[in-house]
Amino acid sequence: MDKRDRSRLFRDRLTAAMQAAGMSKSGLARATGADRSTVSLTLSSDDGRLPNAQFAAECASALGVSADWLLGLTDRRERSADMLQAAMRIEEAARAPSDELIFRWHEEARGYKIRHVPATLPDMLKSEAVLRFEYGDFVGRTSDQAIADMRDRLAYLRAPDTDYEIAMPLDALEAFAAGEGYWRGLPAEERQAQLDRMRRLTEELYPSLRLYLFDRKKVFSAPVTIFGPLQASVYVGRFYLIFRERRQVLELTRHFDGLVREADFEAKHTPRFIEGLAVTAT
Repeated sequence: MDKRDRSRLFRDRLTAAMQAAGMSKSGLARATGADRSTVSLTLSSDDGRLPNAQFAAECASALGVSADWLLGLTDRRERSADMLQAAMRIEEAARAPSDELIFRWHEEARGYKIRHVPATLPDMLKSEAVLRFEYGDFVGRTSDQAIADMRDRLAYLRAPDTDYEIAMPLDALEAFAAGEGYWRGLPAEERQAQLDRMRRLTEELYPSLRLYLFDRKKVFSAPVTIFGPLQASVYVGRFYLIFRERRQVLELTRHFDGLVREADFEAKHTPRFIEGLAVTAT
């Protein structure tokens, strides 16, 4: 950019930032420690001179904008720290299906496609017995409350504008049927009832709800939920990593779509696969 054009852009952006902040020339002079005449000259001069780095930085700090934006080096007004905070943040997670954050994010994304990789089985498809086994009463809310909230989420899936995709490892479902690892101690009859429930719901709610099963030997995914183009959350355990920047959300969306492409069969065949799983007594 020509020096005179950059000087004019600085002047225009400084004026706009002052107006947005409701700050006068005198106020900016006090906030930056500069003379009022320096501020007036900066705002009125068209000689092509640029302010020194110290004054530009003080103006940016006083007005809550980026110095790079004032100088025409970027079109983002936000300061780097503010942009990072807006793009990614950490939110505390409640280890329960009754997590109020999850409900709010679902409501905000109503009408958009939601893509979800669960940590175990999808909460909204779990039976009451499985919820009690998995969460118990030690998570801050009783399992009765968790069950009531799960029913609300199931109602969300039945809404006419729902477009919901779930991808989970095929072996995780097989391990559940066998009562292995995480699910050791859950009686065989409860596991069978859970599989029957999943088969029924994935058949009933298709195509609004589509459950894909992928091979974890080929692809891997951490628990993640993508709320349309609005945001994505990665579940770490005690907290969520929240991504809101468009490029980040797009990359996580591509990651999920890759899981769908790697699925062993189409979602419409998932109920038949679940029906064929053999539950073993343990």
